[in-house]
Amino acid sequence: MATRRRLSPEESRAGALEAARNLLIEAGPQAVTLKAVGARVGRTHANLLHHFGSAAGLQHALGVYLAESVCDRIAATIRASRSGGASPRMIVDQAFDAFDGEGGGALVSWLLATGQEDALEPFAKAIHQMIETVHKEELGADQPADRDALESTLTVVLLALGQSLIGGPLSSALKLPSHTARDIAERFVDDSLEQIEQRGA
Repeated sequence: MATRRRLSPEESRAGALEAARNLLIEAGPQAVTLKAVGARVGRTHANLLHHFGSAAGLQHALGVYLAESVCDRIAATIRASRSGGASPRMIVDQAFDAFDGEGGGALVSWLLATGQEDALEPFAKAIHQMIETVHKEELGADQPADRDALESTLTVVLLALGQSLIGGPLSSALKLPSHTARDIAERFVDDSLEQIEQRGA
């Protein structure tokens, strides 16, 4: 009879976060509980408490996990765009999908509504780190990303978050196509990438 391999603490934590992410997408942030995640991964309540401390700790860790995962994908797309392998729209779609289809917007809203005012901190930290990394790769400069890049990213994230929460009804009320916010964000990303390329030329 085959024995079950004992997972390392890192593997156990990663498995729990992936299960939490799936629960978030399937049933919303209120479904992301220690009990529900434990049932998904076959772990006890005590085991998850050891990793996350509380349900709030689990939800905060999920925010970090989502932010870092999305930023890694966006950074890869930005790098691909330099060689014509990706477009600004692909970058925008990844950001918008993270807050909408992948539940990031609902998670942030839930955390804020339940008094976790630092809910946006993991998103902000991961996004800022991504911008700094891409900026230094592009310009080969050991200096912070400039204000234009930061403002462009701020605009895209705010648009993506707003779209995930009220974008559909608002676009309908204004008689605008549902993709309008993505179109606006695409223009910001396009302009930002063009400015970076000009400075690096």
